[in-house]
Amino acid sequence: MSPKPDVSEERRQQILDAAETVFGKRGFAKARMDDIVQEAGLSKGALYWYYKSKDAIILALLDRVFGREFDRAESLISEPIPASQKLTSFMQAVMDDISQMQHLLPIGYEFVALAARRKAVRQAIGSYYQRYQQLLSVIIRQGVEAEEFGPLDPDQAAMLAIALVEGLALMWFVAPDWIDLRSQGDRPMVALLEGWIRR
Repeated sequence: MSPKPDVSEERRQQILDAAETVFGKRGFAKARMDDIVQEAGLSKGALYWYYKSKDAIILALLDRVFGREFDRAESLISEPIPASQKLTSFMQAVMDDISQMQHLLPIGYEFVALAARRKAVRQAIGSYYQRYQQLLSVIIRQGVEAEEFGPLDPDQAAMLAIALVEGLALMWFVAPDWIDLRSQGDRPMVALLEGWIRR
């Protein structure tokens, strides 16, 4: 008799997909675990087996959203291409992701609002930004050591790059008719790199 397949990861993703839909429709405050159960098509027991609370689901969604960006940055670190190309490739991919995940932006900014009231969410977001900064800092340090960039503090430069991405995303969310994020591509990063590249 063949072993029973492990469906744990599939179930987790099913629940998170359902939570995204529910949170998008109702917001965090009004969403109930019962709503997620109904959307996922699972039993309440199955939901609570994987996630004990709505906060646990929120943190898992954060992991999923940030995890893709971390994976992308980590893969770029070892690429045999100039650091500036790594950063513009990363920027292009992030802009594409944000454009494709427009429906998730309200959820993302609800995360930020929750951070003001829930310490666990605030700590989670803070740790994600720190990891984000660490990964971009490695790439920028590569550029400095290769003398592609002038003398930079890689940590400060990484923070500036993150602020650029986050600021553009927020501007697009608040005023989508004012800024066309899809047309930005890697241009914001190229403009930033203009001041970094050694002449």
